[in-house]
Amino acid sequence: MEDWKIKISVLWLFYVVTWLLVLIFSLFAPGTIDEIRAGKGVMGEPITGGYLLASAIILLIPLVMAVLSLTLKDSLNRWANITAGIVFTAFSIFNSLGPEALALDLSVFAYMHLIDISMVVVTALIVWYAGKSKQKA
Repeated sequence: MEDWKIKISVLWLFYVVTWLLVLIFSLFAPGTIDEIRAGKGVMGEPITGGYLLASAIILLIPLVMAVLSLTLKDSLNRWANITAGIVFTAFSIFNSLGPEALALDLSVFAYMHLIDISMVVVTALIVWYAGKSKQKA
């Protein structure tokens, strides 16, 4: 198995774990459990079937990409990872610079910003490794 495919697969797994860390850590913020009991998500969105479905898709895509990174042929693998990597990089940047994130008290939510930055770096590395893989082919 080629080295770049393994690196990309591990980076996708890292992305999912960091996303789960954000979710878990957010539960420790004062009032979060009460908001969840009231039917509101982490950033105040109503928890609906659509909300849960979207959350599941966001978590499943990187897991699927981790598997596909190890199984797809090089050209398709490269483009799938570049495309998904760009989409998730943009998604991570939006999450870290969006109005809700910027309204957070940095002293309380510094961990979220640290994790958001690591998610941007990880997805950018996915795009970089996938693009660089063409040079080795």
